[in-house]
Amino acid sequence: MNKKQKTVLWRILITAALFALLEALQRWGPLNALPTWALLGCYLVPYGVIAYDVVGKALRNLRTGAIFDENLLMTIATVAAFAIGAYDEALAVMLFYQIGELFQKIAVGRSRGAIKALLEIVPQSANLETEDGVTEVDPDDVSVGQIIRIRPGERVPLDGDVIEGSSSLNTAALTGESLPRPVEAGEAVYAGCINGDGTLRVWVTKAFEDSMVTKILELVENASSKKAKAEAFITRFAKIYTPVVTAAALLLFLISVLCGGDWSEWLRRACIFLVISCPCALVISVPLGFFGGIGACSRAGVLVKGSNDLEAAAKLSSLVFDKTGTLTEGTFSVTAVRALNGTEDDILRFAAAAEAGSTHPIAQSIVAAYEKTPDADLLRELREIPGHGVTAAYDGKTLLVGNERLLTQYGVAAPPHDAAATAVYVALDGDCLGIISIADRVKDGAKEALSSLRNAGVRRLTMLTGDRKAVGEAVAQSLSLDAVYTELLPDQKVTQLETLLAEKQPNTTLGYVGDGINDAPVLARADVGIAMGSMGSDAAIEAADVVILDDDLHKLGATIRIARKTTRIVKENIVFALAVKALVMGLGAFGVANMWLAVFADVGVSVLAILNSMRMLKKQ
Repeated sequence: MNKKQKTVLWRILITAALFALLEALQRWGPLNALPTWALLGCYLVPYGVIAYDVVGKALRNLRTGAIFDENLLMTIATVAAFAIGAYDEALAVMLFYQIGELFQKIAVGRSRGAIKALLEIVPQSANLETEDGVTEVDPDDVSVGQIIRIRPGERVPLDGDVIEGSSSLNTAALTGESLPRPVEAGEAVYAGCINGDGTLRVWVTKAFEDSMVTKILELVENASSKKAKAEAFITRFAKIYTPVVTAAALLLFLISVLCGGDWSEWLRRACIFLVISCPCALVISVPLGFFGGIGACSRAGVLVKGSNDLEAAAKLSSLVFDKTGTLTEGTFSVTAVRALNGTEDDILRFAAAAEAGSTHPIAQSIVAAYEKTPDADLLRELREIPGHGVTAAYDGKTLLVGNERLLTQYGVAAPPHDAAATAVYVALDGDCLGIISIADRVKDGAKEALSSLRNAGVRRLTMLTGDRKAVGEAVAQSLSLDAVYTELLPDQKVTQLETLLAEKQPNTTLGYVGDGINDAPVLARADVGIAMGSMGSDAAIEAADVVILDDDLHKLGATIRIARKTTRIVKENIVFALAVKALVMGLGAFGVANMWLAVFADVGVSVLAILNSMRMLKKQ
């Protein structure tokens, strides 16, 4: 409880004590002898203690034009209660209103605090190596290319590559993974992780504002700006609903009085109508529900960019997967080198030189298989053709390193190869020198993760890949996928995805799961773009709606379950709040409901809806 909330609590206690004293004196008789104006003055004292901020906000809002809010409605209702002589009721309504408001603020504060704790991963300092030794500086003051030192137990301040030392990193703040990840020289580390028991020297690769932890914070902090349809509906609804109900309360009073009704009784009913009309149960609890859902995903190492994306994830009925790095390990290895014209060493030498500058897993596997340093001066005029391969010049001749489509494009005959592996052809001046066979393997636990997706309600699982038909179908069969589309170029993946989008069921969404780099166009086109295993990938964060910070396929099912639980809670709050308000409004119009029941329909329903939303803050 903060200082402001403690002040409100003291005001509540003082008002409650004065109220109890006045009620006792009135029951015992001393107050009954007082004239009306004196009795009114006695009740106005505690009313002023408890209501001055509410009345003040109502008057300020009148000047700014924000008329229809709960402060004005409560002010009108209690002032009208004083006007008809219901002093104790006016004071009690404001007292219990403030008690409810305090409880709401404490609940919301704790909810935000629980999520804020997830985001308190921003490092406060970095140990920068300088000519004078190691200096502690602000992470913002460290430039790319400088060297920092991370001692045991410290939080990694910036993204970089380890150049000396070995340790283990606690990545739970970023990925939700509880097991430490071992790191050594040559491996990447990311800001926000906690170093274990070893000292690391790290070469900084990204400025602080571009680091992973900064991007995570920006995503979560900006998530509320992307409203779900339910949130947008409640915002529009509240703007229309409150003035309409206020007008209805006024008409109820005027028509009944004009028809000969007791003005004091109908004024009281109109006041009850006003108290009930406050839409705070919806305005507070619905955004809080989505905020809690986003926080639950964050704890699991899943970033959701906005509540609209979480709402869309709840409707997922179809998921489309990339193959390499998503369903398979993405760690290719050369399984065979078939020499047709030349030696195996020559074939690997040409291929490694052509692929040395690429970060593609297939290219890296070729370089690794060569086991020597590729000769960068061997080739000239290197040119990459997306979806085909690489061309270069060698001793005045054209060198081709790529798939069958590349050879066909240059009029070179492609000999048959092992259909179970990916083939990389090496051709020189129109002759195919040989074939490099490269294989990948399905990720451990992938089949179980896809089975859990079906249990979560995803009805159709599809795979899109640029790989050969035989390779793609073998993977699809091993994972029991519903469909597979192979040998697709990046633009063809988008076209195929658009076809699948047109075929989906109404009121459902289709998601695409990829590595976030090569699949950026498809991620952006899907209803829900999900980037897998993309910690540190700028393309993933930019293109995807949901970012899973490691390569754990099981988190897909968890994300869908969280999304569906969130939308279910939000719908429960909307139906419950509207139903109670409608019921009590009807009872109030017929004189059955009193002011106490009206307070429950406003404050009580708000508290219950907020408590329901707070269920999302529990560990899922």
